[in-house]
Amino acid sequence: MRLKQILFLTLFTLLLFNFANAQTAGGKISGLVLDDAKKPLDGATVILLVAKDSAVVSTQLAHPDGSFVFQNLKDDTYLIKATNIGHKNYSSGNVVVSQQKPVNLSAFILSSTGKTLNEVAVTAQKSYIQQKIDRTVVNVGALISNTGANALEVLEKTPGVQVDADGNITFKGKGGVLVMIDDKPTYLSAANLATYLRSLPASSLDQIELMDNPPAKYDAAGNAGVINIKTKKNTNKGLHAVVSADYGLGHYYRTDESINLNYRINKVNLFANLAYNENRNFRRLEIDRNYFDANGDQTSSLKDISYFRPTNYNTNIKAGMDFYASPNTTWGIVYTGDISRSHDSSPVFTLLYGNNGGLDSTINTLNTSKNKFNSNGINLNYTHKFDSTGRALTFDLDYIRDVSGSNQMFVNNTLLPDGTLTNPKTLNDNLPSTINIYSVKADYTHPFSGKAKLEAGVKSSYVNTDNAANYFNVINNVDSIDYNNTNRFLYKENINAAYVNFNKNFGRFSIQTGLRLENTNGYGHQLGNAKKSDSTFANHYTDLFPTAYFSYNLDTAGHNVLVLSYGRRIGRPNYGSLNPFTFFVDEYTYFSGNPFLKPQFTDNYKLAYSFRSLFTVALAYNYTTDVQGETIHRSGDIFISTQGNIGKQKTVDLSVNTNFQPAKWWSVNLYAEVYKNTYQGAFYTGYLNQSQITFAGNGSNQFTISKTWSAELSGFYDSGGTYGQFVTLPKGMLNAAIQKKILNNKGSIKLNVRDIFHTFSPSGTITNIANATATFHNFLDTRVATLAFTYSFGKSINTPPKRETGGADTEQGRAH
Repeated sequence: MRLKQILFLTLFTLLLFNFANAQTAGGKISGLVLDDAKKPLDGATVILLVAKDSAVVSTQLAHPDGSFVFQNLKDDTYLIKATNIGHKNYSSGNVVVSQQKPVNLSAFILSSTGKTLNEVAVTAQKSYIQQKIDRTVVNVGALISNTGANALEVLEKTPGVQVDADGNITFKGKGGVLVMIDDKPTYLSAANLATYLRSLPASSLDQIELMDNPPAKYDAAGNAGVINIKTKKNTNKGLHAVVSADYGLGHYYRTDESINLNYRINKVNLFANLAYNENRNFRRLEIDRNYFDANGDQTSSLKDISYFRPTNYNTNIKAGMDFYASPNTTWGIVYTGDISRSHDSSPVFTLLYGNNGGLDSTINTLNTSKNKFNSNGINLNYTHKFDSTGRALTFDLDYIRDVSGSNQMFVNNTLLPDGTLTNPKTLNDNLPSTINIYSVKADYTHPFSGKAKLEAGVKSSYVNTDNAANYFNVINNVDSIDYNNTNRFLYKENINAAYVNFNKNFGRFSIQTGLRLENTNGYGHQLGNAKKSDSTFANHYTDLFPTAYFSYNLDTAGHNVLVLSYGRRIGRPNYGSLNPFTFFVDEYTYFSGNPFLKPQFTDNYKLAYSFRSLFTVALAYNYTTDVQGETIHRSGDIFISTQGNIGKQKTVDLSVNTNFQPAKWWSVNLYAEVYKNTYQGAFYTGYLNQSQITFAGNGSNQFTISKTWSAELSGFYDSGGTYGQFVTLPKGMLNAAIQKKILNNKGSIKLNVRDIFHTFSPSGTITNIANATATFHNFLDTRVATLAFTYSFGKSINTPPKRETGGADTEQGRAH
């Protein structure tokens, strides 16, 4: 099957290549758009006009290397104009196309205006959304409401992206999305990533790239795609800083404080970000279970009410230096650190009922825990540009070490209906964990004449994890080892990868194809104890991951564009999911790892149409084998949750995105999708076959009240759907905010209220459990009012984005 897919893609690409060549007959005008420093002006507007009457023939944006090309031209005399934000307009002399011969112009040099453009000017001249052949690009500065915001708030307004109250990010309804900064790993868990993004001011962001089907350059891991946040690079000498602080109040309080620094002197650029977050959360979880005999008659039932009140203290630091050894060579080093501490005291009340509905007993459980997590990461990077055409070599070396630990106590007291205490139990545990990640990668880019480019690279990573589970039964205040659950698990993994990617433009046609090879070697060793023998397993597999993109402009101006794409992805298990240990929630609920969990593979197909970056509609089909997901099975009256391979998943998705301005003071961005998930495969209770259609959407409204006042209204809705065993109920939320600029527009005060009507309450049903039914209902601390202050000082950052660095992103993501 894989060989057939690769052969099909190869033939398909060759046919497109020949067809595209057949379409490119006619005259051609090509050239470059550069700035004062002879650097490419990516996204500059280039307009082709007929000289005699100034009629517009075609309009296009310059490519990342500054190049442009007009093809299929009739013999005539033309004029060319080039414009770009912050630069003076350029107009050419007469350009004559005769006998349909190609014309290669000298580079257009656009001089800087020497002025700092305000936010309104950016909105008027630069599209908020740009559709490229392999990604959607969001221009952060094009939305005036992003002024004074942070990176997490910018993401909330991004099409198809949802951010919940805890900062968890989903993309097009899928969790586990890989978030990168300048194509560099963040090395942070979901909660700490949210803290870091809150500390990044929107003024330091250039673009956000959304890739639901990433090209071969990126690791093949992850089915939710990639969100790459591109920051601006500071070439202005001196100091630039942003400080921010906020206080939120929901069921409990939460605070965030951060400072973002950038200092440039001569050939050295220093940057640092320090953030501290304190968060006390609340969650109430209600679970109802009914048990039946083989004849379908109810034998008993259970109602479980759990209260979670964790308090988290997180400190994040990111600091680094770029050294510009020459105009073409840059060395860099980045350190990332994370220190987290948390504690929780969670009571659980379990009510057990007999077949007649009468109360049999009550179990009162008190779970107390203290947790710590320390992460340190170092990245060394190197970039060399061989010439001005874009030929370049980059190199990254990464090392990350995560050390975590948890100490918990479970006190279980069983009470009879008359209040008599019976069967008291106390269990202690100590759960230390260490993860070491090593990664090295190199990438090479080589442009060719004829608007073509070849990219190639290699990567190798090595991970070793050491997890221990030490459980103790406490009787009369004396600890004794629980050998049934005490164990130690060691896991090592090596992944080697190589890729090649090629793209070329043929006038209205653009083609990009890639192929990535990944070789995976995993070794697991579950150490035994005095009562249990040890066991080992090994996994070795090598796979190919092709990608292909085909773009066609339906008109010469490029306003109407069709894009057809295909890509293959892999989803490897998180390291924690392979850990076979059992983790206790209460007397009747356990979590367990699965060392036999297999990777999932997904084939993604998509056809998209976009109009002037204002409207996009896409039809996608995804087919996944050995799909991973949370599974629930019974062991007596105990429910055990574990990650398992459910079978296959088919998803058909129709999505629409639009952004427009009903009035000068009102900007709207809307995203909506309808998709059908179908799951099929062998399961605990037989053959699983269930599907459901889901509607989901999110949108944001930005209102400019005056030069210093602005407001926002945003939200999302999900009609509920099927995800393996789980069938979820509808959920959504509505948010509102108002902002005031102060201190000569260098500062801002913002009041934000999330989930105004407290409607975000994830709930649903768990299906396909042997002789049992189950429902769950969450009450979360999502209605939160936050007052935030931000102030920036020093020289502004308004230059192009940094070089993409880092190579251990997917490995680090699987560590949490």
